[in-house]
Amino acid sequence: MLKDTPIETNQHAHIDMKIKSKVKRKNVLVKYWDLYLLLVPGVLFFIIFKYVPMWGIVIAFQDYSVFAGIQGSEWVGFKHFERMFQAEEFYRIFNNTLLISLYKLFWGFPAPIIVALMLNELRNLMYKRTIQTIIYMPHFLSWVIVGGIMMNLLGPSTGVVNSFIQFLGFEPIYFIANDSWFRTVLVTSDLWKSVGWGTILYLAALAGINPQLYEAATVDGANKWQQTWHITLPSLLPTIVILFILQMGNILEVGFEQVFILLNPLVYNVGDVFETYVYRVGVTQGQFSYTTAVGLFKSVVALILVVAANKIAKKLGQNGLW
Repeated sequence: MLKDTPIETNQHAHIDMKIKSKVKRKNVLVKYWDLYLLLVPGVLFFIIFKYVPMWGIVIAFQDYSVFAGIQGSEWVGFKHFERMFQAEEFYRIFNNTLLISLYKLFWGFPAPIIVALMLNELRNLMYKRTIQTIIYMPHFLSWVIVGGIMMNLLGPSTGVVNSFIQFLGFEPIYFIANDSWFRTVLVTSDLWKSVGWGTILYLAALAGINPQLYEAATVDGANKWQQTWHITLPSLLPTIVILFILQMGNILEVGFEQVFILLNPLVYNVGDVFETYVYRVGVTQGQFSYTTAVGLFKSVVALILVVAANKIAKKLGQNGLW
């Protein structure tokens, strides 16, 4: 009886492993079919509303006509990108978008972490839940309502803030129409609306920290600040890194609704951003190809930033997105 050679034995073992792997995957699909079924709506959402529309990116390389359609429009290569980089207003808009995004990142990213740490130290559950509810509520208000609140509060004649300024003996400030104050209004209103909602993930991460770590630290004589610095923050670091990487992908996303509602011609030079520019030039003026090129530029920058941030996080020993 002939024996298999070592090569044939390895081939048979490899084939057996592949068969077992396929059977195992099939068993997993059958066993957890209900969980995989729950994935279907989410997968369909991304396919229909995220991936299928990407076909429209090609109009950035065309002189798109709504009558000719994508297949009938003339191809012009990088014409619209050349126009974009040659336009002076593009650099003004890029500067405005980048500055406002960095301001929001600088103030808005650490704020939920600080609030979550403060809430985590509250021991009165009723008081803690009341505070959480109060700071969550602004998230559920539309920017139309928030914009109206800001205009009423900051109005030059009847606003509460200007009434207090006049009471102190100073001249009223038209915050919404003032170049020096408009970006501050954007950042402040965004903080007020989003900081409470942003604490949810951090509170969930805090709830997962082993309490025995704090007990051991207390026995060793560590005070609250030392416990926060050596236990809480290191435990939160993976969550912070993941959210920071995701935030880098939105570095050129200021938020259309907020800026559109508060923006006025008096502050275009400091408040006009990519979103409002694309709406004004692309939708109202019908320059679809040009504004698609602008949008594609934003997407490429966002992709580069996410990949770079993920790579830096991995080199620093943290878990990245992939």
